[in-house]
Amino acid sequence: MPDFVTLVVLLAAVVLAVPVAKRFGFGGPLGYLAAGLIIGPGGLGLVTDVEAIRHVSELGVIMLLFLIGLELRPARLWVMRRSVLGLGGAQVAVTACLIGAAAVLLGFSPAAAAVAGFGLSLSSTAMVLPMLAERELLTTNAGRSAFSILLFQDLAIIPAVALLPLLGHGAGEVPDAGTAWLAVLKAAAAVAAILAGGRYLLRPVLRAVDGARTPEIFTATALLIVLGTAIFAAWAGLSMSLGAFMAGVLLSDSEYRHEVQADIAPFEGLLLGLFFVSVGMGADVAALMVEPLRYLSLALGLMALKAAALFGLARLSGLRPGGSARLSTVLSQGGEFGFVLFGLAVGVGAMTGEHAAAAMLVVTLSMIATPFVFAAEERWLAPRLIVKPARPFDSIAPDGEPPVIICGFGRVGQIVGRVLRLRGIPFTALEQSAAQVDFVRRFGNKVYYGDPSRLDLLRAAGADKAKVLVVALEDVEQSLRVVELAKRHFPQLVIHARARNRRHAHFLMDRGVTHFVRETYDSSLRLTGGVLESLGLPPEETRHTLDTFRQHDERTLIRQHAVHHDENRLIQTSRQAAAELQALFEADREEREEDRDRKTV
Repeated sequence: MPDFVTLVVLLAAVVLAVPVAKRFGFGGPLGYLAAGLIIGPGGLGLVTDVEAIRHVSELGVIMLLFLIGLELRPARLWVMRRSVLGLGGAQVAVTACLIGAAAVLLGFSPAAAAVAGFGLSLSSTAMVLPMLAERELLTTNAGRSAFSILLFQDLAIIPAVALLPLLGHGAGEVPDAGTAWLAVLKAAAAVAAILAGGRYLLRPVLRAVDGARTPEIFTATALLIVLGTAIFAAWAGLSMSLGAFMAGVLLSDSEYRHEVQADIAPFEGLLLGLFFVSVGMGADVAALMVEPLRYLSLALGLMALKAAALFGLARLSGLRPGGSARLSTVLSQGGEFGFVLFGLAVGVGAMTGEHAAAAMLVVTLSMIATPFVFAAEERWLAPRLIVKPARPFDSIAPDGEPPVIICGFGRVGQIVGRVLRLRGIPFTALEQSAAQVDFVRRFGNKVYYGDPSRLDLLRAAGADKAKVLVVALEDVEQSLRVVELAKRHFPQLVIHARARNRRHAHFLMDRGVTHFVRETYDSSLRLTGGVLESLGLPPEETRHTLDTFRQHDERTLIRQHAVHHDENRLIQTSRQAAAELQALFEADREEREEDRDRKTV
């Protein structure tokens, strides 16, 4: 029964504090922190077992890293390598040196200063990404730079923890060479096992579970993948977060990526909120009350130093002043991995308990202050430095419940819309490019600005009552998100989609879309027909050639759908299809020659 009382207290505090924090523009993380401070040992004392809650809430950080990996396909990760290693590495190196030097001046030993410098150079992934997402800033230059820096920090914590015993003395023992090599081999074997499992097991398992058509079992499978990989990585001596991140990256190219993301996100949000509640509950309020000016000064000094270093590095990397200010503000706090690092440092004797407790309190205070500072920057500084504000989404007025919704009003969507208008069929068009919306409106087109992959916008456009959804978006990922939303929430819609290429067509087929057109396919065949006729081929023979090619290509497209995730088999089937088509044309040529010979005789 007491456990249920604790749960009710936690939920009540969150329900009350988070909406109030958001109402005043400070974001959800501050609400969670405030809830923890109020109900924790330093507040009303309603909840005292902070460690138990912290252990459970660490699952939120693990799931956050999994979702980060899910957004980072290997190809994208390779493209980001310069910003991750360059800007991220520079931020950690410069900030750690500055903070380490300041720690020496404050009386820390060299080893403790090194730990404090690195630990305080880290920022809070769990706080920064939700704050940026709430304000839809993750796709801005500052948001992408912040993501790169946070990713480097999350990866850098792994070797830092491994090297920590080298700084210790007394309480910790430095392992001998044999033990160290055994640990390295164990970790390498675990990484290899995770990679192999992700490559050969994840898709078949998810395909089998999805075939059962039981949503709750699919959700359970997604949770099992995240937690199982994290625990396996921890058993091998790696970070649980790193294991979850690797699992996300391995699933990022899967056709089940968006469904897994939708299933995990609610758990991640709630558990991540619980993590911030535990941070607030764990704040050493007694020490703060004894020396408030000291700790507040240290926290503000940390934020000012990190912000100054980040601003300079951001400007050197090419960010504008507005983006640099936003980046330096949002990353100026300490991070959750600092708690882990400082606790381990005490265990190996690299840092005294007093210094570790002080560093943890400074991190907590900086995390509490960040939403206030970031809200002030967004309200007063950003409008002055970032000249062009983001355009709000257009509100869609009821218009007789049009039976057709067109997502994407570019080259393809406009042609569909023009024909529908000629036939007197009403439609609602959604377009994400503000410049495109303004352009087509000048010609009398009725189109609304907004992101068609947003569920609320599709509902406002009347997707629950429409009959046909035309997905004519250029971006492949966005078009797949729209299809998945429509399949899940508006099953009555008949979906007609624009496919950029064969791979996009296969992805659409994965999601049950049967009405799709490859955007350059028909025009390419018409062009080829003109070429053949210009070379003297009779019109009937030209049509027969094109029809033969079309029928064979469509059969090949359907046949390759079963193996399109396996590159080797896809190449093999492409070669077989080319040979079959060659044989088909050869047989057709021989048949025509025999017909001519018979007519000649």
